[in-house]
Amino acid sequence: MFRPKKTEFKGNRTLHPEQEKVGNKAAAYLKALRPRQWTKNLIVFAAPLFAFSLNWQSWLGSLLAFVLFCCASSSFYLFNDIADVESDRQHPVKCKRPIAAGEIAIPVAILMAIVLLGGAIAVGWWRSSSLGVTIIAYGILQVAYNLRLKRTVILDVVAIAMGFILRAFAGAAATGIVLSPWFLLCTAMLALFLGIEKRKAELRLLQIKGGKTRAVLKRYSLPLLIRMESTVTTGAVLTYALWSSGPQVNGASTPWMMLTLPFVLYGIFRYQLLSDPQEIARKSDASLEKGGQTERPEEVLLKDFPLLMTVVAWAIASFGILWFKSQGLIQ
Repeated sequence: MFRPKKTEFKGNRTLHPEQEKVGNKAAAYLKALRPRQWTKNLIVFAAPLFAFSLNWQSWLGSLLAFVLFCCASSSFYLFNDIADVESDRQHPVKCKRPIAAGEIAIPVAILMAIVLLGGAIAVGWWRSSSLGVTIIAYGILQVAYNLRLKRTVILDVVAIAMGFILRAFAGAAATGIVLSPWFLLCTAMLALFLGIEKRKAELRLLQIKGGKTRAVLKRYSLPLLIRMESTVTTGAVLTYALWSSGPQVNGASTPWMMLTLPFVLYGIFRYQLLSDPQEIARKSDASLEKGGQTERPEEVLLKDFPLLMTVVAWAIASFGILWFKSQGLIQ
């Protein structure tokens, strides 16, 4: 006697077991790519935005660079998970990663990583040799970081910053935009700032929670990181102020961009607050992970509402200034 296959009811939809299995497998593949980390790659859009080159060609070029860097960065997340699979299986949290949990076979993960990285380089080179070289340089940086630099004091932070700078270069290479030197310096200072804030939050969380830590953190101290933070914060503010001063100093196309400086200042100060040792200690009992969220810069923008609103306000002000300039209402 014929019996239909058993199905499961989820909400108003009926799924066959095979369909559910395929869905779970797809979710595991996506999780292994770490899409939350892709927010770091949004900096590729900074080149056309800061150059006020807001047309379809620039946006499509930046979108391509964003997709390629997402592929390249995800390939290295896969390589890292493959290399650390045994240690991850012993970790209470990392054991849930798809490769460590056995949801993705290692040969499949290797193939995925090779296809993603190779495809990113090939398409990037097809778009522009400069873009292809930038992606290759990013790949070399990732290899050096994972093999050595992440365990070398100061150079680990510089490597993190270089990753952001290469993303900014990729946005310029994909759109043919010539970057202002003040933009490059500001990007470098802000990237160093994020790297230092990441280490500061990690060190403070270690002091609160204890347990295993990055080897490089043993060479850092909070007073040292605070002095480094002060230096790069000053550099970031000064270079942004010079860029926003206008074309007289080879900066923005209009000096009215100085009106956006308060948003930048507040954003930097807000980020410093989130990574402040006292702030982390205050939140450590009820919300430790939130208090130390600056150890994961890619999540801060998505989770901290005041900081997100600051970025939105900066974007609105910048687009408003651009529109007034395009209408000839300001110089």
